[in-house]
Amino acid sequence: MEAESEPYVRLATMRQLHQAVADLNTARSLADTLQTVADGIVTGLGYELACVNLVRPDGDLVVAAFAGNSAAEALITGRVGSRASWERRLTMGQPWDELRFIPHTDGWVLLDDDVPQWHTDGPDPRFEDEWHPQDRLYAPMYASGGGADLLGVISVDRPRNGRRPGAWGREALQMYASQAAIAISNARLRANMQRALVRLEREQQALRASEESFRQAFEYAPSGMAIAEMGGDQHGRLLRTNDALCRLLGRPASVLRRYSFADLVHPEDIGTLLRTSAEGGRAELRLGRRDGTYLWVSLRNSVVADTADGPRFLLTHVEDIEERKRHELHLAHRASHDALTGLPNSAELRSRLSARLCERPNAAATTPVEALDAAYGDLDDPDARTHGYEVDPAPGGPYDHHVHAVAPDTEHDDGAKGLAVLFCDLDGFKSINDRFGHHTGDAVLIEVARRLTTCVRDGDTVARLGGDEFVVLADGLGDADAADLAVRLRNAIIPPIRVDGRAVRVGASFGIGWAACGMTAEEVLRSADQRMYVEKRSRSKVHRRAG
Repeated sequence: MEAESEPYVRLATMRQLHQAVADLNTARSLADTLQTVADGIVTGLGYELACVNLVRPDGDLVVAAFAGNSAAEALITGRVGSRASWERRLTMGQPWDELRFIPHTDGWVLLDDDVPQWHTDGPDPRFEDEWHPQDRLYAPMYASGGGADLLGVISVDRPRNGRRPGAWGREALQMYASQAAIAISNARLRANMQRALVRLEREQQALRASEESFRQAFEYAPSGMAIAEMGGDQHGRLLRTNDALCRLLGRPASVLRRYSFADLVHPEDIGTLLRTSAEGGRAELRLGRRDGTYLWVSLRNSVVADTADGPRFLLTHVEDIEERKRHELHLAHRASHDALTGLPNSAELRSRLSARLCERPNAAATTPVEALDAAYGDLDDPDARTHGYEVDPAPGGPYDHHVHAVAPDTEHDDGAKGLAVLFCDLDGFKSINDRFGHHTGDAVLIEVARRLTTCVRDGDTVARLGGDEFVVLADGLGDADAADLAVRLRNAIIPPIRVDGRAVRVGASFGIGWAACGMTAEEVLRSADQRMYVEKRSRSKVHRRAG
C-alpha cells in the first residue's frame, strides 16, 4: 500500500509546487513577490511557518516576508540579522544538497545570535525523523540559480505531517527556492526599470521645463542674445537671435541668420573679436546696423552643448553700451581737449609729441646703406651674431620698428624732412581782453583755433598750449616748408575777427622748432618757444600790434 501511495504523493507535491511557482509570476511588485514566496511555502509545500530573509545592500539579511502566524509576523518582520551570523548557520548546517538543516541537538548554540527567529517549545521527538520545534531548515536563494551571489534565505518550520522532509520534500523545497530566486530577481529588475522609467520621465520633464525656461529667457531677454555655430566651415554663423538683438541691429532674424559677428563688426574691431575667447570671453566693439551706422556693444560668450557628447554652440549675450561709450568718449575728450576751443590740450599735445620721440639721439642714417644697416643690422659685425642669429636688442637694431624723428639741417637745405613744431603766440590779444572783456577774448581764441585748423592737413595737430599760445605739429616738412606754413598760418590769423558787431584784430608770432629723437617733449617745446620769442623781438612793435 505504501509503494502504491508514493507516486501519488510525488504527483500531489509536483502539482502543489507547480501552482506555487505559477503564483510567483502573478505578483506585481517586489513586496508582493516576497510575500507570495512565503505564502507559497505554507499553502503549497506543507509547512506551517515560512520566512523570507532578503540580503540588503550592506550584506545583512532582513526579514522581508513571513507567512503562517500573524503574531510571529508582527514580531520579526523587518528585523535584521548580520551576514556573519547567517554565514555561520549556513556553514554549520547539514547539507541536504542546496538545503541546510540544523537539528535541535546542534542548534542550541544559535539561541543567542542576532538572527531573528521564532519557535515554540515542544516534547522531544518520539521517533527518528520526527520534527522538533527547534529544528531549523534553510533554503538559500542565489541570484544566478546557484553560486556565491547570495540573494536571500528561506527558512521553514513545522511541517504539517510532523516529520522531517524526505527526498521529494527536500527536492521540492530546493526547486521552489530556485524559482523564488528567479522571481525575486525579476521583480527587482522590474522595480529598477520602473524606477528608471520614472526617473527618466522626471528628467525629461525637467529637461523640457529647462528648455522652455531657456527659450523664454532667450526670446524675452531685454538685451540681445544669439546662438552661433562652433567649429566647422560655418563657424560663427548665427543660428538663432532674439527679438532684442534684431531691434538693436535693425535687422530681422531671417536676415541675421545669413551673417556671423565677423560680418557685422566694425573693420577696426575685427582683431578684438578674434581675440575674444569663446569660454567666458567678453569684448567691447562696434556692430553694424542696417542703416549703415555702428553701435557700441558688449559681447559675452559661453559654450553650450545639446548633450554631453553632442555638438557645441556659442551663446553670445549682446548688451547695448552706446550711451556709456559716448559718455566715456566724452569724458576722455574733455580730459585731452581744451574746453573752450575743442583743440587738443597741453597734456594731449605732449602725449602725441612724446609718442614720436625715443631716447636714442642721432637716429638718422645719412646714406641709403647706413639706412639698411640701421634697419637690419651690420652683418659684418661679429658682435651682432649670437648662436647664428643676428641680434641687436638695442633701439635702432633690426627689431626696432620705431620711425625716428630727425631735425633737418636748417643751415644747408639737404632736402630732409622732419616733424616741425610751430609755436604760436598771439600779438595784441591782452589789449583785446582788457578793452572788451573775456567774452570777446574767448571768441577771438575760438576763431583763431578754427582758422589754424583749416590751414593744416588732416594728419597735423593743432593744440592750445594755454592762454593765447598755440602749437602746430606738422610731419614730413622741410625747413622751407615749415617757414611757408608759418606764413600761411599768420596770414590766416591777421584778418579782422567780428565779435558782437565789432571787428578786432590780432597778430601772431611763430617759432619753428624740430622734434628729434634724443629730446624730450619739453625740450622740443622749449626750443620752439625760444625761437618764437626771437622772431617776436626781431619784428618791430608796430608790425606785431593789432586790435
